[in-house]
Amino acid sequence: MGMLLNPELLAPAGDWDCLKAAVTAGADAVYFGLPAFNARLRAENFTEADLPLVMEYLHARGRRGYLTLNVLIFPSELAEAERLLNWIAECKVDAIIVQDLGLVGLARMVCPKVQIHASTQMSLTSPEGVAFARRQGISLAVLARELSLRELAKFPSPTEPSGLPLEVFVHGALCVAYSGQCLTSEVLGRRSANRGECAQACRLPYALEVDGQPKDLGDRAYLLSPQDLAAVDEIPELIRLGLHSFKIEGRLKSADYITAVTSVYRKAIDRVLDKQPTPATPEERYRLEMTFSRGLFSGWFHGVDHQQLVHARFGKKRGPLAGRVSRTGPDWVELEDMFTPLHPGDGVVIDRGTDTENEPGGFLFGVKGNRLFFRHGALPAHTARPGDRVWKIESRTRQGNPHANHPFAPESIRPSGKTTLYPCDDLGSGSPTHLNPSPGSGT
Repeated sequence: MGMLLNPELLAPAGDWDCLKAAVTAGADAVYFGLPAFNARLRAENFTEADLPLVMEYLHARGRRGYLTLNVLIFPSELAEAERLLNWIAECKVDAIIVQDLGLVGLARMVCPKVQIHASTQMSLTSPEGVAFARRQGISLAVLARELSLRELAKFPSPTEPSGLPLEVFVHGALCVAYSGQCLTSEVLGRRSANRGECAQACRLPYALEVDGQPKDLGDRAYLLSPQDLAAVDEIPELIRLGLHSFKIEGRLKSADYITAVTSVYRKAIDRVLDKQPTPATPEERYRLEMTFSRGLFSGWFHGVDHQQLVHARFGKKRGPLAGRVSRTGPDWVELEDMFTPLHPGDGVVIDRGTDTENEPGGFLFGVKGNRLFFRHGALPAHTARPGDRVWKIESRTRQGNPHANHPFAPESIRPSGKTTLYPCDDLGSGSPTHLNPSPGSGT
């Protein structure tokens, strides 16, 4: 690869507000789902009646629309899938995003003019896999998130006989399972992630036992929860490598998230095309952290670094770090240094490194120097301790509860307390060491 191309910026949309936000913020294309056959059933999604209106809206503005049909299809659903594919063709959808190879074959017969994009859940990780996808009639491959920049450089150009245009995720949540192939929530809660019902078991706290004895991990309990992907500073290299499309994750996210993230990546791409490639500005990184962040990391683009990828201190939204507590008093805390500006009305949480479901914090009543004041009675003495982290999770310019956007795990799979992980050493048999979760065994 290596030829400088103008890449596509692909943004998610779970409803009409998000769709309009994506277009306004500079997305070249938008991907979305219907109630059936998509891996984000918890999103509001669009109805079949919406579909022609969505495509008319996008095409009138020079944008493309891709429909997700990215689950495995059961034989009993083939007739319904065929009916839907006919409707997709009639509505002039630009492409469908597909995981199931059987559905790929069906789509080629039913709607041959609609392009087929290989979902990241096809787990395409090699040039050989892409060549196979091309032989199936697929027109674009969404590669697995686990590939590094060095590995991406090995893929052939789309103009070569075995190549395809390639798409990579550049921002959003990361699954602990390889390429999203997760069975955990189905095992624990009978909810299949591969059928759009992921219960986010990876965001729960776990304990670790070694040889039957509890392992003290300090404040690290979220052992399966990766940070969020943020590859904004890798955009220049990804463009140099000739990647066709940059994808933002987030069909469950708000229109504010879509606006902030899409606009930051739009600017990053435009800077490269204007031959002025520069890292994201502090203001842009602040926007990415404020809109939604479990911590931001470059994922696997620079290779494998599990300790950085999974810091294990929390599994929910944080935001930018405001500072560390130096002194405390009734209804106030004082920070050693203030890394992020805070104002009355901003929402913060105090991270004590323990139970993240019951953290102190709230909206600030006042700010004087590095001292933060809360409403009377909101922060009793000894609630916070020197050394605790303070995170800004809500800005006074936005409305709502500062805790409202925290992604709590569904009750259907939430264990009492922590879940114990038992490492099973199979090294003697040549198998990798793995961890077995035992839900409900609190510590």
